[in-house]
Amino acid sequence: MTPIPSTTMAPACPGGMNIEQVQILVRHGERSPIWARFQNTGLSPYWPYCSAAQRFTQVVMATQDGSRWETTTWKRRLETSGPGGRPIPAQGAGGETSSICMPGELTDRGRETSLAFGKWLRRLYVDQLGLLPEHLSDATMLYIRTTEVPRVVESVQQILHGLYSSGTNRTSAPWDIAMRSRAEETLLPNTKSCARLAELTRAFSQAAAEKWNGSDDMRYLSEKLGKWMPGNKVLAVDSRPSLSAVMDSINATLAHGPDTRLPDEFYDERVRKVIDRIVIDEKFGGYGTSRELRMLGVGQLVGDLVLKMVDQTEWNRRHDTLRDPTVQPSAPPRLSLLGCHDRTIGVVLASLGCLDSNEKWPPFTSHIIFELLRKKRTPSPSMNEGGRWGLWGGATTGLILTTDQGDTGEPRGVGRQPVEKLTTEVQDLDEYFVRVRYNDRIMTIPGCRAEGKHFDRDESLCTLSAFRSIVHKFTPRSWKRACNSNLGASPTTMSNEPAGY
Repeated sequence: MTPIPSTTMAPACPGGMNIEQVQILVRHGERSPIWARFQNTGLSPYWPYCSAAQRFTQVVMATQDGSRWETTTWKRRLETSGPGGRPIPAQGAGGETSSICMPGELTDRGRETSLAFGKWLRRLYVDQLGLLPEHLSDATMLYIRTTEVPRVVESVQQILHGLYSSGTNRTSAPWDIAMRSRAEETLLPNTKSCARLAELTRAFSQAAAEKWNGSDDMRYLSEKLGKWMPGNKVLAVDSRPSLSAVMDSINATLAHGPDTRLPDEFYDERVRKVIDRIVIDEKFGGYGTSRELRMLGVGQLVGDLVLKMVDQTEWNRRHDTLRDPTVQPSAPPRLSLLGCHDRTIGVVLASLGCLDSNEKWPPFTSHIIFELLRKKRTPSPSMNEGGRWGLWGGATTGLILTTDQGDTGEPRGVGRQPVEKLTTEVQDLDEYFVRVRYNDRIMTIPGCRAEGKHFDRDESLCTLSAFRSIVHKFTPRSWKRACNSNLGASPTTMSNEPAGY
């Protein structure tokens, strides 16, 4: 798991600044393996770590006309085929038949760490920095979105419960969690809906195989783990199971109890270090060198993060110039929580130039926090009298400032415009700064180190203008059109554009 950061990570907010907005990408918590592997080592295919299976609640229609709904409680009993094909209960390593996990399911440990992360967010952004109120009375202060994968949805629900438990959540409405169809998903590289992205992903994976399969590091892995591979085969980037699949089994077993462990060789320090380095190079390396890959794989997602930052600056500008304090423009959400996957975390870091060669694979509950900061201004009388939260009108998500007109849609609003084309109304972006935090570390984007592109002598505090300019270079104008362009072209023609500039 990702260690939960300290409550008072210094500096929580730099002197002379206010925190205006936070957007969080968070990987789901610990889970069971996606596929049952290495049973030849004695590893049980069934893990008894999913207590939620004993207490499911489901909404059911109570009348045929749909006028009344009720809830039914049920528990899941996983079964398998026994001798002669007869069904028998699936059993864990100790003979357990309750709490058995489905493949890739969020485990009790994953719920625990997700809940702890939510409590940490509360300590930092409610108790310490006051970005959010102690008691939530308006749910639109938060924007919540996840992929449709159950372990991600459940992790985010646990995080929300840590951030605002039933005693502090005073809204009457249920949590509003946004999702997208798989065809339109941007919270991970969408190779299924983008032919060119799938092509580039295969090409970079093949390049990694050619680079690493004959290396001394791979020979070391084969010496240590080859005897456990099917048919005692050597390990390779593209072996069966692949090196990334071996890594997944190691990480999933390491996160749980002693009854679901692999042989000690799998946890050898050098083995884990080498696997991390090779798989990170295979899966994320291209994002650090190819603008086309960044654009297709993560450009929409990071571009939307910038849009929400610009939403906040525009709301602030309108609010600052509003003469009648009783009439307030709708406010964008102060905190956005986006539930995603390890690939999302890795490609975003790589696309911003923040992933070095010594990085580990993103652990469970890994998170990237984008903080929008603003130089302090003299508070208005209405802020002092009405309280910070009395100023908020009915908030909108503010995610989309563009219009989708099919494959030829052109972006609208300041969010997608080049910096040099911004109107004078938003030329004050340089009083805003973006800080990127990955787990317990403050990251520095390479292009923000130049003079005039960061605050004072702190290169990690990137001006919003500079950050936006960096992201704009790989934000697609028409993702659908780009997905069907350059098909068959070699990725090497666009692999000399380092990320983060």
